[in-house]
This record gives sequence, structure tokens and C-alpha cells, in this order.
Amino acid sequence: MSLQPPPTPTPSMITPTQSESIDRLRYLRLTSFFAGVIAQIIFWDLLIGRIWIVGPIVKSRRSLRFRRIARRFRFLSVRMGGVMIKLGQFLSARVDVLPPEIIEELIGLQDEVPPVPLDEIKRVLQNELGDPLRIFVRWEDQPMAAASLGQTHRAWLRSMAEPIEGQPVVVKVQRPDIERLVRTDLTALQRVSGWIMKYRPIRRRANVPALLDEFGATLWEELDYRLEVQNAERFADIFDDGDGVYVPEFFTRYCTNRVLTMENVEGLKLTEPEGIAAVGIDPKQIADRLLDIYFKQVFEASFFHADPHPGNLFLRTRPDRPRLAGEPMPFDIIFIDFGMMGHIPDKTNELLQKALISVTTRNAQGLTDAYADLGFFLPDADLDRITFAQEKVLDQIWGRDLMDLSNPDMAEVVELGSEFRDLLFDFPFQIPQNFIYLGRALGILSGLSAMLNPEINPWYYVEKFGRKLVLRQSLRQVGLETILKTIREYAAVPLQAKRVLDNLERGKLKLNVAPDNQMQRQLNRLEKRTRQINSTLVAVALLLSGTVLYVGDSAELGISFWVAAGLIQFISTIRNL
Repeated sequence: MSLQPPPTPTPSMITPTQSESIDRLRYLRLTSFFAGVIAQIIFWDLLIGRIWIVGPIVKSRRSLRFRRIARRFRFLSVRMGGVMIKLGQFLSARVDVLPPEIIEELIGLQDEVPPVPLDEIKRVLQNELGDPLRIFVRWEDQPMAAASLGQTHRAWLRSMAEPIEGQPVVVKVQRPDIERLVRTDLTALQRVSGWIMKYRPIRRRANVPALLDEFGATLWEELDYRLEVQNAERFADIFDDGDGVYVPEFFTRYCTNRVLTMENVEGLKLTEPEGIAAVGIDPKQIADRLLDIYFKQVFEASFFHADPHPGNLFLRTRPDRPRLAGEPMPFDIIFIDFGMMGHIPDKTNELLQKALISVTTRNAQGLTDAYADLGFFLPDADLDRITFAQEKVLDQIWGRDLMDLSNPDMAEVVELGSEFRDLLFDFPFQIPQNFIYLGRALGILSGLSAMLNPEINPWYYVEKFGRKLVLRQSLRQVGLETILKTIREYAAVPLQAKRVLDNLERGKLKLNVAPDNQMQRQLNRLEKRTRQINSTLVAVALLLSGTVLYVGDSAELGISFWVAAGLIQFISTIRNL
């Protein structure tokens, strides 16, 4: 293509009055659409659906009505662009909340976004970077991808290292006037959220305006491309070379608030099973890697990629890494698009860890406490009843793979629904404001993992990560002084037992005369104490060795010694009960 930019637009092309008129028309179209949807739901579901004669018929057609609403929303989003497409993409990932017929209609929004005309893209480049001919050797007219806020093009950056072909890059250019469109759309959605809050069941369970505020705040962050560069740098700092994560390089000299120039890191998509198999990578390994990556982001770094859909994740083989014969091909998972990132406050992270540990140990009470502190329950919720329900659910679903969990036994569902009908009727749950992006990311991650490995067992990872958190918390809580105190207590046991044996050999052991049954208990106690000597001595030796290793440079080996010592003492205690 010719990179010569078009002439700078003159004021006659679009006047402030025209702009205001367009914004008003856009505002009215959005609010009228949602007003119609709300009116339809009120009429059919809240009024006609409660009439006993026609109620069953109305309920049977609810799925069809939802599908038609979702289809109309999709058409509107494609025509208007802006926040509407972003909102549709966000909703399409909430498989845990929305009915499947809505998800099916919205899932294709990512591929339906119309591209920006080339002249407008060239105009943005000219305004942000100057003459593109001085920067790029080549440029592809056809965009790689068109998104709700911008679109990307392949290009080749002028480079001394590759003077002929140039450095292959991807350039992301923001859509013209997108800030004005976002402002108009968010204003319209705030009005709609006020209407929704007038419905008491929703008002009790979710602060919709607050949720929309969080959605809008993240959206404004996405519009600042310099912030995306900072997010990518922070994300790269979380992972080292051994984690199998790759973050593209950004050419900051050619990055502005509206244009990003980054390394071209194209690779296999995670949704291409044939291509993955062709390069010798087991999809199950990818699922395992993804879960490890997100555990580290959420529970260790408190900073996570909130938009892990297949368009933002790629796979690249690493034949340069050493491997033994028969081992699978090493690979990296490449993350792109760091505009939508999640930040987890320290207190929230502690409660998330408590929830995971409670699931790991199947501690329903601990899980309820964590959820309550996170804000998932209404103030008047019956926490004892919820705890009992969670205990029953954990017992029924523990150990099942995702295929079983996605296709539950209807008899079990009916049984649980009948037993906890009061909870389902009252539904004492609410949506915490700061969980919309974490829930979305985990929902997408769950779908990807199930696609890569349909037989994946989520409980294996729950236990794996839960044990890691338990160990880390234990080490934080147990200081060196506590360890030494425990060692002294253990050490006193064999010394006392040794004095008993010495007195027994010298004939100086004195026993108080007591009835036969009491004397027998004393003899049994002495026998048990004697049996503990060897195991306790071994445990003390392991504890001392583990402490030396932990204080030194071999913390993991020291922890292993402590675990072994604890097992020996536990077995000894059980034998002597």
C-alpha cells in the first residue's frame, strides 16, 4: 500500500453541531433498545408469565425470546460499534451467569467487528507518528484483526539490523473518535442501569451502576495505549524464562496513546488442535500450563490478564531449548493485548487464598466465611444453611472431571434443589463489584481448559494449588523461635524415657502400689513411652537437620525433612493410642 496519508480533514467535514447531533441520536438508539428489552421482560415474565392459565406456555417460550433479544443486541452492536461490541464480548464470556442461547448468539461478536476504512487509519498514524514512510518499509492494507476499540495491521519497521525487509511488527491503531463514542455509550448505559436498579431482586443482589463504573474504568484504561505498554512490562516481570510465557517486545519510540508498535509474535492459536498436534505438543500440557500461569497471576502476583480469549493467546514451539529423547516439544504461551488487566487488593487476595484452601480441605465453614468476607452474600443470609448446602455440594462434585460437571446427573440436581429449596427461593447471593473481570477471566479459562482437555480434573489443580498455599502460609506463621521450641519439646521426650530405662536397669524404678487395673495402665503407659523413643529420636534428628537446611540455602529440602518428621511422629502417635 501507499503510506502517504490523506489530506487533513477540514472543519467542513464534520462540525461540532453535527457531532452533538450524532451523539444524541446514538444515545437515544441505545436507551430505546434497552427500554424495549426491559418492557418485554416485564410484560412476558413478570406479568403474563404469572397468570396460571398461560404461564407454562410463556415459560416454555422464554428461551426463544432470549435468543431473539440477544440476536437484536448483536446486530445493534455490529452497526454501532464502540462500547456495545465490548459489552457483547464481555457478556459472551459469562457462561456461568447467562443462559446458553444468549451466549451462542453473542459468541461470534469478536469476528463480526467491521474494520475501519484505511484512509482513517492512515490519518491517525499521521497525527500520532508523523510521516509513516519514514518509519515503515512495508504495510499491509488488510487488517489482521478488527476489534471494538482499534485494529491491527502487519508492518515492517525500518531497522539497521534488517535494512531490506525491515523488522516485522504489528501496529495497533485506535479507532477515530472512539473516546467520544465510549463517553456517549457509557452515559446511555448508566441511564439503563438506573432503570434496572428499580427491580428489587436485582437491587438486593448487585449494584449495577457500580459494576458499570468498574467496566467503564477498565475501558478507559484500554484506551490509553501507553498504559498497555506498562501493563505488558509488569506482566513480563512476573514470569521468568522457565515459566513458558512470552510477552512481545514493544517499540516504545513508536508507541503513543493511540498507536502501539510491537513485535510480531504470530503463532498457533489454542483453538487449532490439528496444528498443535502437528508440532508434537499435547493439548493437555497446554491446559496444565494455563492453569499454572493463572494461579501465579491471581494468587501470587495479584495482577492478571483479564481477557484470555483465544484471539489473545498463541502457541510457539521452542526447539532451541534442550530436551531429552522422547520428551515433548518445549513451547511458550504468548500473551498479547494487555489493555484489560485485573488488580487484586491484598485483603481480597488473602480471602481468595482462604477460599481455595477451604475447598482443598473440603472445609465448608471456612469457604462460607471466605465468601461472606468477600461480599458474596446478602446481609440477612442464613450462613449456617449455606454452609450445610456447600458441604453437600462438595461431597457430590468432588473428584469429577469437567465433562461430568458440565453434564450433571439430573436426579442429583433435583434432589439438591428439593433439599435446599429455601436457598434457591430466597437466593441470598450478590455480585461483588470487584469480581466482574476475575469472574470473566476464570470463565474463559475454564472453557479453554475444557476444550484442550475435556477429561481434565479440576480438583487435582485445586488440591495442588491449595497445598502450595497451605505450605506458604504455614511457613509465614511458624517462625524460627517456634521451630526451636517445638524441637526442645520433642527432645525432652527421649531424655525422660532414657532416665526411666536407666532406673529400670539399676533396679531403682519405683512404682506406687495400686489396684491391679491401675498398675496395668501404668505398665501399658511405660511400654508406650518406651516404644516412642526410637521414632522420636529420628523425628528430632530430621527436625534439626531440616532447620539447618531451611535457615541455609536449601529451604525446599529443609521443608521435606520437617514433613518427614511430622509423619513419623503422627504414625507413632496413632500406634500408641
